[in-house]
Amino acid sequence: MAPDRVDPHAPHGGAPLTGVELQRALRARWQASYDLQVVQRRRRLYLQVMWGHLEQQSFPLSAEAYAARLEEVAALLNVMGVASQVRRWLTTTTGRPRLGRALGLALDPPPERAGEFLL
Repeated sequence: MAPDRVDPHAPHGGAPLTGVELQRALRARWQASYDLQVVQRRRRLYLQVMWGHLEQQSFPLSAEAYAARLEEVAALLNVMGVASQVRRWLTTTTGRPRLGRALGLALDPPPERAGEFLL
């Protein structure tokens, strides 16, 4: 299985994620507080680790706004039921965000919930 994919047969959900947990995982993996986004591409949902991070002087968010964004992303991931997927991927991915190129995880929400999040 490709490193940017999570086992679709693994259990969904898990304990709820928090913004603080996401930031700790990002810093543990890459020593930086990278920005996160959930995006839709071709009827699939992805969690993207962007190349910009809080420690950059040019980063457009304050520490408080960044924390609020991570809480929003965590809440969305929890509602989608993919917390355990994200946790596992953040601790095992070998990729790294690069300038101009985000690192992405194809999210696999439970089939009965996936339609709620796709346009």
